[in-house]
Amino acid sequence: MFRLEEHMILICLLLIPIGLLLIWWTLKWKRSVLNDHGDPTTFARLYPNWSATREWLKGGLLLSALALLFIAWANPQWGTRTEKVTAKSSDVIIALDISQSMMAEDISPNRMERAKRFCTALVEKLTGDRIGLIFFAGGAYTQMPLSHDYALAQVHLKAANPDQAGTQGTVISEAIALARSILSSDSPSQKAMIIISDGEDHEPQSITEAEAALAEGVHIYTVGIGSEEGATIPVMQGGRKTMKTDSQGNMIRSTLNKDMLTELANAGGGEFYMIDQVMSALSKLDREMERMEKRQTEQRSFTEYNSYFQLFLLPAILLLFIEFMIPNFVDKARNWKSLFGLK
Repeated sequence: MFRLEEHMILICLLLIPIGLLLIWWTLKWKRSVLNDHGDPTTFARLYPNWSATREWLKGGLLLSALALLFIAWANPQWGTRTEKVTAKSSDVIIALDISQSMMAEDISPNRMERAKRFCTALVEKLTGDRIGLIFFAGGAYTQMPLSHDYALAQVHLKAANPDQAGTQGTVISEAIALARSILSSDSPSQKAMIIISDGEDHEPQSITEAEAALAEGVHIYTVGIGSEEGATIPVMQGGRKTMKTDSQGNMIRSTLNKDMLTELANAGGGEFYMIDQVMSALSKLDREMERMEKRQTEQRSFTEYNSYFQLFLLPAILLLFIEFMIPNFVDKARNWKSLFGLK
């Protein structure tokens, strides 16, 4: 398979015919000047060794070298072989809480932004594993099925916000149930679910779901975001930023439910981490994923390309050298030959 890595560079080849026209015009201009200011016969006697043919030759060599340089710059490549590769990976579901409480600003700039940054770094750490995304609030839905497309995962994570949630709340049990359906039990490898949330879930069913997931080989890890002191929840109403209130008009204060997230991780056979210890949490999660039993993924084929720009670069340099050594006048050519002992 053949390709040009920088194919747009070939547009520069349009300069070659322009260069030929320039050489033709220059020689025509020289003849015109001679005819206007002197007798061509007299000039031929004064400069018997001048050669228009040599100027065409030098210009042709220069333009040929330039064309080869442009082709070399475009970097011609040929595919030399197609290989089949296999990879061992685990299946990991990242479940991100996108409820309104994640907009609380008890950590800078707010819980949602910190969670998104953490998830982005986590995806980079999990390179090699199949990753799926679940967003949840009052319900849970699959944002991205299991895939090796890490770039797409990054795009989804950066775009996450509470407006994507159909209903508000923090229903972790539904997120775990959805993850169980995605991480099918027919795979012999261990699987994991990483939940990033402030833990405002009061459903005892979440613990039951975590235990059921562990029985199916799905280990659950939780990452807490927020503070136990909590903060009010900013919302936009009529283009103005206000604080969320309850039915009695009292401002709602959201706090991190650390105990619930710890209990959930214990029930799911995993660990609880705090997001304020980003590097520590990422390193520990990465080690946990590495210890998991891997499964062999299906084969993927790829073509390896080799560059052959040097096949055009070396002749271009040689032509430039020859053009430089060829003079316009025959007597200089004889002097040049004498340098190499030629007659």
